[in-house]
Amino acid sequence: MRRRTLLAVAGWLLAALVATGTGLAAVQVIGAGLTGPAGEVRSPDEVARALAATPPPSAPGAVPPGGPTPSGGTASVAPTPSAAPGSPAGADDARRLVSTPGGTVVAECDGRRVWLTAWTPAQGYRVGEVERGPDDDAEVTFHGSGGRIEVEVECVAGRPVPTWKSHGDDD
Repeated sequence: MRRRTLLAVAGWLLAALVATGTGLAAVQVIGAGLTGPAGEVRSPDEVARALAATPPPSAPGAVPPGGPTPSGGTASVAPTPSAAPGSPAGADDARRLVSTPGGTVVAECDGRRVWLTAWTPAQGYRVGEVERGPDDDAEVTFHGSGGRIEVEVECVAGRPVPTWKSHGDDD
C-alpha cells in the first residue's frame, strides 16, 4: 500500500512538471503575439490620458473634416479629448487622433513640423514601418489580414491633416 501511494505521488509530480514545462514552452513560442511589441502600443485609455496630460503648442488655422483623400482612402478623424485645464484656447488644434481600419495614430504639429506621439494597431494588425518625425510629414504602416494601411500626417496651418490608403491583402 505504501509503495502504491509513493508511485501515485511521483506520477502526479511528474505530470505536473510536464504540464508546467509545456505551458512555459508554449508562452515562449507565442511570445510577442500575446503582449505586442514593447514600447509602441498604447491602449485607448493611455492615449486619452497622454493627450489630456500635456497641452500641445497652440496653433491657429482650420483642418478640413475627414473625407475622401487624394490617395484613395478615406481619412477618419476623431475628435480629441478636451485640453487640460488651464491650457490656452485652441491648444487642441495642434494635436489630432486619427482612426483608420488598421489602427489609431496621435499626431502633433508645431508650425509645419509634425510628429507621431502614439500609434496603436487595430485588432488583427501590427505596426510595420514608422517615420515618427518631427519632419514635414510623419508616417506609420499597419500590416494585417485586411492588407496594409499607410497613414501619413502633414501639418497645414499648424494642424495635423491625415491621409491614409489601403493596399490589398498583405499577410
